Amino acid sequence: MKKTGNILVFIFSIYVCLMSYYLYTHQYYNADLEAYMGLIYKTEHSDLKIEDIHKKVYTELKNINPKLSEISKAEEIAIGGNTYYYTLSKNPKAYEEELQLFSVKPFYNFVNLMFYKLGFNVLTSISLTSIFSYVFIITLIFGFLIRILKNYPLAFIITVIISLFKPLLEASRYASADSLACLMLLLSFYTFIIKKNHLAATVFAMLCVLTRPEYFILYSLLYILIYFYKNTLQIKTTQVFLSYGYIFLSFFLIQYFNQISWSVLFMNQFTKVQIYPISNPDPFYFPDYVNFIKKTMMLDFNGSYFPLLLLFIVIILANKFSLNSKKSWAQCLFFGAVYAAVFVRYLVFPSLANRMMIGFYLIIVLSLIYIQNSKTDIFKNSLEAGK
Repeated sequence: MKKTGNILVFIFSIYVCLMSYYLYTHQYYNADLEAYMGLIYKTEHSDLKIEDIHKKVYTELKNINPKLSEISKAEEIAIGGNTYYYTLSKNPKAYEEELQLFSVKPFYNFVNLMFYKLGFNVLTSISLTSIFSYVFIITLIFGFLIRILKNYPLAFIITVIISLFKPLLEASRYASADSLACLMLLLSFYTFIIKKNHLAATVFAMLCVLTRPEYFILYSLLYILIYFYKNTLQIKTTQVFLSYGYIFLSFFLIQYFNQISWSVLFMNQFTKVQIYPISNPDPFYFPDYVNFIKKTMMLDFNGSYFPLLLLFIVIILANKFSLNSKKSWAQCLFFGAVYAAVFVRYLVFPSLANRMMIGFYLIIVLSLIYIQNSKTDIFKNSLEAGK
């Protein structure tokens, strides 16, 4: 068994290298790239004026997207969306305000900057953040599955299947914080559940929120669940409140330093795109918000993987559910918290783009794999089966 495990680990290493090369050579241009490039230059070259940064960014982007100066004819989500990025390419002042909208992900921008400081060019630096996040995600999943399944071949097969999951590959080809946020989320769960290291779990949770602030919703709901199960989980009340306090502080600091209201972000993204969303925002109209939610909610949820995953959750939990089992109720409440977080997040930011949901998807999938197939009780020091 040990020999088989070593061989599969070696094969897995080769597979990771091949996938990394594929992702590096198949990066996808998305409009967020220009903002992340600008933030790197703005931080590293503070002496440059916004006009110089603007010129530098769009000169480099013309090499990978010759159609950048053309107006898109794609269907618009918000009025003016097709002309917005064209306007940014011509207007340094508007571009400067665009940068402020992307500064709400400080840890992601910090990692991009670190790669840039290591000597990589700005485009490669942003790509490497997504690619390395992908590598660590599937490596962490492989280690997690080996630990709970005690079966190297099965863990290898499941990891390869997950590694080809379309949303995960998409997030790893985009200039986005999705892969890094997913990695921090998985690390926070792994260190909390497997390693029982609450301090490390708190740090990773903070970094997750500092990467994508909306994960604060999920952590808030999960900490409510942790509080009610604190005795079973053998966690002190002070630990729960102190840990959540640090996560709340991370979220608060983002809001404090950016000071961009939610209404501005919503109206700009989903109703009518504004050239100057910070200095001259349009007023927020609640009826417009309600109409957009009503128009898109059902289609967006049905277009995601959440209904299908919910079906498997119901089937697996129903097969093992017991009214007298704390473990059964904990599992139900956990999945309830995840879906509640998705719903609340949608009300705040009504988009369920699959690459943005990979953290939620993988948490659900890995939890179901554990519940259905685990040969070891990772909760043996906390949740006692059948009680």
